[in-house]
Amino acid sequence: MRLETDRVALIATGVGAVTPAMTEPPPARPPVSATLQLEFAARHDDGSARTILAGSHQEPPLKVVRAFSLEDGSALAHLHNVSGGVLGGDRLFLRVSVGAAASVQLTTTGATRIYRPRAGEQESVQTTEIDVEDGGLLEYLPDAVIPFAGARFSQRTRVRLAPGAGLFWWEIVAPGREARGEVFAYDRVELRTDLHAGGALIAAERVRLEPRRAPVRAIGRLGDFRTWATFYICRVGAAASDWISLEEELRSLFGLLQQRDSALWSVSTLPEHGLAVRCAAKNGRDIVAGLHEIWRTAKWRLYERAAIAPRKVN
Repeated sequence: MRLETDRVALIATGVGAVTPAMTEPPPARPPVSATLQLEFAARHDDGSARTILAGSHQEPPLKVVRAFSLEDGSALAHLHNVSGGVLGGDRLFLRVSVGAAASVQLTTTGATRIYRPRAGEQESVQTTEIDVEDGGLLEYLPDAVIPFAGARFSQRTRVRLAPGAGLFWWEIVAPGREARGEVFAYDRVELRTDLHAGGALIAAERVRLEPRRAPVRAIGRLGDFRTWATFYICRVGAAASDWISLEEELRSLFGLLQQRDSALWSVSTLPEHGLAVRCAAKNGRDIVAGLHEIWRTAKWRLYERAAIAPRKVN
């Protein structure tokens, strides 16, 4: 009798009965496959050198509106994903070519959000291929990757540096939407990175996190820390003594950064042509501030040029 009364009350207020169709999850959408290809070239006008976006191929939802000229002649481009994030089943490809003597800075317009797939959708995959030609420089400085609860994401990156080429490339992985209590609630995050310099493989990284199978907070993984980052610093052809000296300088810098007791930093020399920096932090803000300090120090040491923080656009 009570149930029937409630049903009559719902109908009287204009609320119909809930049907099975209303409670079923929406059907899986067709997967999206999109490519963003960018080609940068150096130009010499009126005796000054500057880099331009010489060519591009863009498929939605990936987009670059334009390249901005920085004070030192570098080109700054913002990578947009107009769908708001990486959706289940997406296959996204980024190909970047930095021409000889060109100087390029790439950043994102915000964090890369990885959404959980709907029923029947596969994991999302993002593939990045980067080529930097003789004497070129790429600074790839994206915001953090944020895997949402239930997300399944695979990222594959391959970088090739020609003789004299340089690279500042970092990657930040957040634990999830912390404000919503989604900490390590994603299903799987897999990262594969291959870094080639002067025709040789100098770094190969394989990371696979599955919090439900192997808790990320366990001792021997992240422990009390939540956000982590990797920063590759390379210049092909620099002397081995230069890397040893830079490593020592960064270790001294880490002493200041780690006084906050909320982040751990480490640095190691690659077999040749570069360094790898790693960080685990309790707060993502500490990682971002530290990466900028390391970037400024390393760029001045290797290029005697200031690191120009990328402007953000919406």
